[in-house]
Amino acid sequence: MDLKGKNVVITGASKGIGKAVAMRLAENGVNLVIAARTQSTLDETVKEIKDKTGVNILGVAADVSKLDDLKKIVDTANKEFGSIDILVNNAGVSSQYPFEKQPLEDIERLAHTNYLGYVRLIRLVIEQMIARKSGSIINMVSGSTLCDPIPKTFVTYSSLKVGLRAFLKGLFWEMRDHNIKITSILPGVVDTGLTDKLDNITQDQKDRLMSPDAVVDMVMFALSVPANTCPLELAVINQQTPWTKPVIDYSQKQAK
Repeated sequence: MDLKGKNVVITGASKGIGKAVAMRLAENGVNLVIAARTQSTLDETVKEIKDKTGVNILGVAADVSKLDDLKKIVDTANKEFGSIDILVNNAGVSSQYPFEKQPLEDIERLAHTNYLGYVRLIRLVIEQMIARKSGSIINMVSGSTLCDPIPKTFVTYSSLKVGLRAFLKGLFWEMRDHNIKITSILPGVVDTGLTDKLDNITQDQKDRLMSPDAVVDMVMFALSVPANTCPLELAVINQQTPWTKPVIDYSQKQAK
């Protein structure tokens, strides 16, 4: 795909993986609408990408767990650029607890952000893609969905990601005849702001964390394949991090 001039929406794009994806796509000349919850961080990212690449970029302060905010993202992109060619669903939250200790409000937040946030946003953009018979939807799922059973203390988080992965597989079969590509990225543990804040993490453990660029490479691969090809799922997993003993353990999470 020639990306220059394509209109792209990315959620969770003010930092971490989402920001890295936005920067790489901007370097390829796309028009960007990026969304995140925190206005100040979002504004900084917009300025950084604009100054470095000169692309058309807008930031939309939005919480993907709220339907009205999702509508605002789509309306902004359609108003400014006329259409959405590529959607990158990246926003997500984590909550790590043994299930009997997990706050009920965290369960709701995970469901509305990590599952409904993706499904609703896809629903809001899919009709225009069907009408054009063109579009790519890339979704950050989780490498933990490859595990059976799913990792301890991530039961709610990972089970919702398993459901999301199943939904996206089914959507692939519905959308392929409309020439719309549905791709799931299954990343392992990535070096982001979350792991920077953990206490007592050893350098050996730190070295096992993937750079966000490893995930960005998967996104770019999904967008580079021939028109008659769709990577259904792309897993990029840490070479030395076993899921049976996660780098981010429960005691470290609670330390902060």
